Amino acid sequence: MSIGERRLYLCTPDREDLASFIEACVRGGVDVVQLREKLTPPSRLLPRATLARRVCADLGVPFIVNDSPELAVECDADGVHVGQDDVGASEARRIVGPGRIVGLSTHESAQLVVALGEPVDYVSAGPVVPTPTKPGRPGTGLAYVAETAARCGARQPAMPFFVTGNARPDTVGEIVRAGARRVVAVRWLTEASDPQRSARELRDALDQAIAAAQGLET
Repeated sequence: MSIGERRLYLCTPDREDLASFIEACVRGGVDVVQLREKLTPPSRLLPRATLARRVCADLGVPFIVNDSPELAVECDADGVHVGQDDVGASEARRIVGPGRIVGLSTHESAQLVVALGEPVDYVSAGPVVPTPTKPGRPGTGLAYVAETAARCGARQPAMPFFVTGNARPDTVGEIVRAGARRVVAVRWLTEASDPQRSARELRDALDQAIAAAQGLET
């Protein structure tokens, strides 16, 4: 299954129960996992990233590390996700090689236009609303989701994109109606008392919204 066929992307910091948390989320419907730990040096994060990669491999879902293509290679991750202030996408691709996934964050039209010409496998768009995981960054609103859907869909081949920013069962409907088919979940899962149940609630809401949108398109 390619990255474009995935729908629910977990972005999580390191945590004591990392292995069991990832497993619960995947069993609930998550089908991509990213380890995002901004304050831990890659050398210290390597054992944790290796653990997460093993769990994801056993469960059959791609494992992505944030920021560091070198760490992605060291822990044999499936790919790396870079932001606008990290190493460039072309450099990340050079480091990880052609066989791994490279994702790139975008927050505005100009960044999206550039991203569509980069050697990446997917982009993210958002955050739709301000979020504590991106302190100081304003929300892009749903208009940016619609623009991203149009620009990514017009590219040949189409560029998969994931929408960031407060993905919850009660918000994914409007995100899907704006043109998205994939979302990134953070707090809905990382703060959940029952991650598997919360993941299932979100995945069900996402799948239902997509089915309804596809029904309107036919």
